[in-house]
Amino acid sequence: MEFDFAIIGAGSAGCVLANRLSADGRYSVAVVEAGGRDSSPWIHVPVGYFKTMGNPKTDWCFKTEPDAGLNGRSINYPRGKVLGGSSSINGLLYVRGQPQDFDGWRQMGNQGWGWDDVLPYFKRSEKWEANGSALRGADGPLSVSSKSITREVVDKWLEAAVNAGYPETPDYNAEDQEGVSYFQFTARNGRRCSSAVAYLRPAEKRSNLTVLTNTAVTGLTFEGSRVTGLTAKQGDKDVTITARREVILSAGALASPQLLMVAGIGDGDALRTHGIQVRKELKGVGQNLQDHLQARPVYKCNVATINTEIGSLFKQALIGLQYAATRTGAMTMAASLGTGFLKTRPDLETPDIQFHIQPWSADKPADGPHKFSAFTASVLQLRPESVGHIALKSADMRDAPAIHPNYLATKTDCDTLVEGIRVARRIARTAPLNTIVTAEHGPGDRIGDDDYDGLLNWARDTSTTIYHPTGTCKMGQDEMAVVDERLRVRGIDGLRVADASIMPVITSGNTNAPTIMIGEKASDMILEDARG
Repeated sequence: MEFDFAIIGAGSAGCVLANRLSADGRYSVAVVEAGGRDSSPWIHVPVGYFKTMGNPKTDWCFKTEPDAGLNGRSINYPRGKVLGGSSSINGLLYVRGQPQDFDGWRQMGNQGWGWDDVLPYFKRSEKWEANGSALRGADGPLSVSSKSITREVVDKWLEAAVNAGYPETPDYNAEDQEGVSYFQFTARNGRRCSSAVAYLRPAEKRSNLTVLTNTAVTGLTFEGSRVTGLTAKQGDKDVTITARREVILSAGALASPQLLMVAGIGDGDALRTHGIQVRKELKGVGQNLQDHLQARPVYKCNVATINTEIGSLFKQALIGLQYAATRTGAMTMAASLGTGFLKTRPDLETPDIQFHIQPWSADKPADGPHKFSAFTASVLQLRPESVGHIALKSADMRDAPAIHPNYLATKTDCDTLVEGIRVARRIARTAPLNTIVTAEHGPGDRIGDDDYDGLLNWARDTSTTIYHPTGTCKMGQDEMAVVDERLRVRGIDGLRVADASIMPVITSGNTNAPTIMIGEKASDMILEDARG
């Protein structure tokens, strides 16, 4: 099989590239996805993430290596294994990040990646339900909605946060992120709007686009220092795809660096230990892993939450009937309803913590909610200093990589997460939220506000990823950079990376929206270079 462009991975960025490159009409495009089609109904029901995360049909079900920052725990690390990638199993939450994030990328030498540069691509991607403006897009393929449902506990949390001195924001995706509000989310008419729904589905009818599912890439093919295509497995069948112009790697922050290393691009000493011929020494491949770690304070309350709303088969049936008849109700709920981008210190220029307010609670979501009524005030540090890495376990792409997150490895990270827990407590003790909170389930009253070590140890014992791995093929000019500002792999012709792995520094918030933006911007650069 021979095409002009071969895209590896039909995830958040890969689906964007498949659409935009094939829309040009002059080029043939293949998108190669290791997972299957997004045919499960649970993918398209917003609340279906409860059924798709942890399901080996739709989730790669990665696990981290034991992590010292989590007191030696290994944690689940979900990644989408289906068309749409993680945008098909995520919590639907839409957050661009702060303008300062992207200006910081530009200041690191990545020309064309400042806020003014990327804003047009955010706008081009989105169909914001409140219509377009100087800052929001109205005509894009990705439907972005404001709250579809409300809950009393979330309303009271937002009001209490304001009463505690934190601002309210009408749009955290504008140029000032700070404040509390309901989340914006990627949904359309009560159904998930993944990148596959938004970008790939409309493009599949084009004769110049070929979508290959259940096709696992095993390596790259070369002529000298130029990538000419890829090898893959479809079941027991070996497949070779030739790319006349470029291969674009959009397999995500875990698989993109893994494939580069398997192909001989990475730290030479590490590659040789697995018997891999070194084609290009790039020490940064797999390094610079950044993620958001969430601590999850839980508060029991005396009003109804999802915990009790789905407490019987009869109640679940009513919720299902409401959704089937009207596409409304609890089944349209994103993973979190309320959010807050707040500062732990008044001298900070921008928020350094983010809340995810969930009108339910669980020890582990896969185990189902608690039997008592409660809500979760999940809090994370927006810009962690701690950096981990991805390493090979073998030279075979079928073997999952070793994931070393290296959480809570610096004092700033520890201080910020502990202060975030204290902010959660401060808001819970403020009216009107304090009128419905009956007890703190976790961390619990046994750990006082002044007990820094106790709060930190509770966080180490219970915190988990909020599913934002980034940075492992970082863009930049320094010796650890993997791609340049046009996302070309350094020292290799015919190969780019375009996904969350190219972020030099993680964005301030949920990462799906900026990953889609990366796909949009990459498509323009690829077409510009193709046209000469």
